[in-house]
Amino acid sequence: MDNASYTTLTRQSGLMREMQTLANNIANASTTGFRAEEVMFSEHIKALGPSASSLSMATAAVRNTVDTQGTLTQTGGTFDLAIEGDGFFLIETPNGQRLTRAGAFTPNENGDLVTADGYPVLDPGGAPVFVPQGLGSVGIGADGTISAGGQPVGQVGLVRPLEPAQMIRESGVMFDAPDGFEAIPDGRMLQGFLEASNVNPILQVSRMIEVQRAYELGQNFLDKEDERIRSVIEAMRR
Repeated sequence: MDNASYTTLTRQSGLMREMQTLANNIANASTTGFRAEEVMFSEHIKALGPSASSLSMATAAVRNTVDTQGTLTQTGGTFDLAIEGDGFFLIETPNGQRLTRAGAFTPNENGDLVTADGYPVLDPGGAPVFVPQGLGSVGIGADGTISAGGQPVGQVGLVRPLEPAQMIRESGVMFDAPDGFEAIPDGRMLQGFLEASNVNPILQVSRMIEVQRAYELGQNFLDKEDERIRSVIEAMRR
């Protein structure tokens, strides 16, 4: 196989990875707190010698999370929270502390504030947020302070990763920050709102069409290259 075929194969592999990412974005266009993902292509160039052309290979091994704000939708739910601007909610999972923008929370049978999957929501110090029952109406301030019957009883933590580019997506709405995170003292959240997915389905579908056409062009090139090599081999046999 010559260099042109190798180069095209790496390009095809990257396009396939981008197609899978686009499909996942579209599938989560209505998922609360979902953040779209992009595939970043990089080019690697190697000199083959003084009398030969350089070899260029493209790879798509880096994924980037789009951090634009999703639409804030008013729900009126007491424990529905949306973040305005930067930051993430901090939650506890079986695999450790994770970050999320999905703020559809509710108290469990023990009074702990939990996610839709039952994971505890944490305060700025990393402790579970407890909401006492029977003390009156519950209010949550812009800084995450929870008040019951007019008395502060806890605070929902708002954090940001120290290295946003190094965050690892573990599921549609959960991220691991291996380099750590820090509390945001001036963060802002809204009670009774949820942040919608920041996926733009129209742009995603348009890009998917472009990727599909590019993949088809690459496949046509590989088919013609295969025919050319077969023809050369047949000619040499005669």
